[in-house]
Amino acid sequence: MSDEATTSEGGLAAPTRHPLGWKDPKFYDEGDLFTELERVFDICHGCRRCVSLCNSFPTLFDLVDESTTMEVDGVNKDDYFKVVDQCYLCDLCYLTKCPYVPPHEWNVDYPHLMLRAKAFKHEKDGPSFRDKLLTSTDQVGKLASIPVVVEIVNTANELKPTRKLLEATLGIHADAPLPKYSSNTARKRVSKRDLGTVSVNKTERTTGRIGIFLTCYGNRNAPQMVEDLAVILAHNQIDVAITESELCCGMPKLELGDLPAVEKLKNHNIPQLIKLVRRGYDLTAPIPSCVLMYKQELPLMFPDDEDVLAVAKAFFDPFEYLMLRHREQLLDLKFSHSIGSVAYHVPCHQRVQKIGPKTKDILELVPETVVSVIERCSGHDGTYAVKRENYAIAQKICRPVVTRVDEAQADHFISDCPMAGDLIQHGRQEGVATSAFALLRHAYGI
Repeated sequence: MSDEATTSEGGLAAPTRHPLGWKDPKFYDEGDLFTELERVFDICHGCRRCVSLCNSFPTLFDLVDESTTMEVDGVNKDDYFKVVDQCYLCDLCYLTKCPYVPPHEWNVDYPHLMLRAKAFKHEKDGPSFRDKLLTSTDQVGKLASIPVVVEIVNTANELKPTRKLLEATLGIHADAPLPKYSSNTARKRVSKRDLGTVSVNKTERTTGRIGIFLTCYGNRNAPQMVEDLAVILAHNQIDVAITESELCCGMPKLELGDLPAVEKLKNHNIPQLIKLVRRGYDLTAPIPSCVLMYKQELPLMFPDDEDVLAVAKAFFDPFEYLMLRHREQLLDLKFSHSIGSVAYHVPCHQRVQKIGPKTKDILELVPETVVSVIERCSGHDGTYAVKRENYAIAQKICRPVVTRVDEAQADHFISDCPMAGDLIQHGRQEGVATSAFALLRHAYGI
């Protein structure tokens, strides 16, 4: 390393993300992986500014401080995976804290290194039954949303004996909030709803036509949220379409390190999405993690796939899209109801999209609306918070968010991630998390 590299931090250049390179045989080489883990852990140990982000960094620093040398070389390499297991790939360390990300010559990409370690572990040992089940969202959701079955599942998930059994057999914490399922899916709701005739107006950044990737969670667990989104878009003279079919975006499998499964899901979803792009549609999804998957994660996994790159270019966060329309004076500002005060939690996977607080900006277009922004991790991370070994940690991470929501004493509290909203609601043990789409739809009086 140069003398300059050992003393300088960061620079004026924006962080540069390199492709994941997961199909290179070296990616799964154990010796090379552990050498890189030790190198990066040593840099993190000497810096420690990411200690407040998630439990991965405190786990690392505790291992170092409790070792015989109080340096990374004193940590048992088998314990490296204790650090890896606590990373849920939020990317905040890369984009908000770390001064050594590329183009710095130390080339630290902590999330990609953790993903590589997860992939190595998955390839070597395979997933547990619990983890495979939790990340098989399409199979579980399809079964759980069958009429009659859905009522049994939702009721069982509320019963203490059932939850105790799930904890004992699968390691799903008995107190963790689990999503409800609906047989009246978003696909059914949007397909049968008359969204009216719109007069399409194209702008420099938007086509005025948008395809909604429903997402597995939006389709079967939060269909009202997706319907609200479709209604709002149509109300603003945007031509709305939905994909002909969809599977999970792949984020749960990515967080598990099952990269071949991510590729299989990509091979189904990208052809569906590229059809819409070729018909002149932009794209969006109601869940920030799913938007990020298409904007960032898949392009980094498949940098040479032209269809993946075209889909990424066409993808927008819903409120990012509405704000782009507003800048061209194409957003309807005739509101019939007020919203009031809103405590708004910004999910990590939206923050790292680098778009700013667009949900807040749109909601505050409604007269007499004040939005308090909470930019802190909720600790949910898809499947992380429901696992027996992580539940208490997730509650600890979420506690400052709960405190901020309580202190706001707002009329509503929301998160763009409905799962994060559920965990915040669980921590508060009062109130009901709603969605920004529902608030905006109410403001329009639709």
